[in-house]
Amino acid sequence: MNRNRPFQTIAIVGKPRHDIALETHLAVYNWLKERQYNVLVEKNIAQQLSLPNPMSLQEIGEGADLVIVIGGDGNMLGMARQLAKYQVPLIGINRGNLGFLTDIAPQSAFEQLHSCLERGEFIIEERFLLDAKIEQNGKIIESNNALNEVVVHSSQIARTIDFEVSIDGKFAFSQRSDGLIISTPTGSTAYSLSAGGPILSPNLNAIALVPMNPHSLSSRPLVVDGDSLISLRFAQYNQPNLVVSCDSQRLLPFSADERVIVQKSADKLKLLHLKDYNYFNVLGSKLGWLSKLF
Repeated sequence: MNRNRPFQTIAIVGKPRHDIALETHLAVYNWLKERQYNVLVEKNIAQQLSLPNPMSLQEIGEGADLVIVIGGDGNMLGMARQLAKYQVPLIGINRGNLGFLTDIAPQSAFEQLHSCLERGEFIIEERFLLDAKIEQNGKIIESNNALNEVVVHSSQIARTIDFEVSIDGKFAFSQRSDGLIISTPTGSTAYSLSAGGPILSPNLNAIALVPMNPHSLSSRPLVVDGDSLISLRFAQYNQPNLVVSCDSQRLLPFSADERVIVQKSADKLKLLHLKDYNYFNVLGSKLGWLSKLF
């Protein structure tokens, strides 16, 4: 084993939805084992592939030097939310659609992994997450985190809600709409973008507040400082079925007499990219922007 390698213990995680993705997990496992890495495999994957020593995400977070996420951006979101607290870097092999977060192409995965793992040709980028909390009578009764966005809405389709937003304890605006998207720079190219929100480059310390189908033409996206504390209160006559959604993967139900608090998490995602990574190239490729003129 080469002790000069930047990573010695590497974990493989993901939630394969088809056999091709599962084959990628096995191929990466065999490639790493052939090069004498210590390989940890998430429990569900290990069981499907009949591999030894299945590991929980906690064991992976505590024991891995690097985590390879195989799948789409949804897989990366879920793993990032659970593993960010361990400060272990993540790198993604794209087996999904867009691939804003999983930027290694499967057709050149081993060439790119070689450059990263054997030659040390990589950069590590930090992305911040959001914490969403439900407060009742001054006590936090529920919480979760999000890498892309926190969305406050009714659980019933096409039901408007009335609420007011405060920033750092100061009233900002009231609104009647289908809800509010509170987005990180990472999430600015996700649901927020679909709702007309701005694209924020990943290195910005900023949060975007994007109204969902507002009942006023004057309602517009608002970008605030990334260290802001965002608080939402709700009119008592709102529909009873209110929900906070974290990355569309975790739902926190709440009632109109409770308060929603959103702020930057203390945990940060360490996202590993190849050395030639260029965010704007990725952006242009995914969104179909024109290539360079000169």
